[in-house]
Amino acid sequence: MIVAGLGFNSRCEGRELAALVRRAEALTALRAERLAAPIWKLRSTALQDASQILALPITAVSEDELETAGPGCVTTSRASQARAGVGSVAEAAALAGAGRAARLALPRIASAHATCALSQGDPS
Repeated sequence: MIVAGLGFNSRCEGRELAALVRRAEALTALRAERLAAPIWKLRSTALQDASQILALPITAVSEDELETAGPGCVTTSRASQARAGVGSVAEAAALAGAGRAARLALPRIASAHATCALSQGDPS
């Protein structure tokens, strides 16, 4: 399973998130099968809109799951570290959303208001 992990701020729109996922897919020649984002972003209009644009389901990742996946992050953002306690919300969400044996297929990439990382794994 390929999971696109997302981190984004309140100025982000769904089109920006969707474009970032498509850019990540193009960089890797992989196709995301689902989106993963922190549970506190689940009701975000941007996330819901991106899900519809991409026709992908969303996995909500808890703070505990982010923390557990955090050591697998390969990049570090001060904002992410301060808000979520992990180097990259996008990377941790991608890893958590793809299961225990997940590995990063693409470390986080960024747009103006969002980050995206791709992971590969088996969620079962």
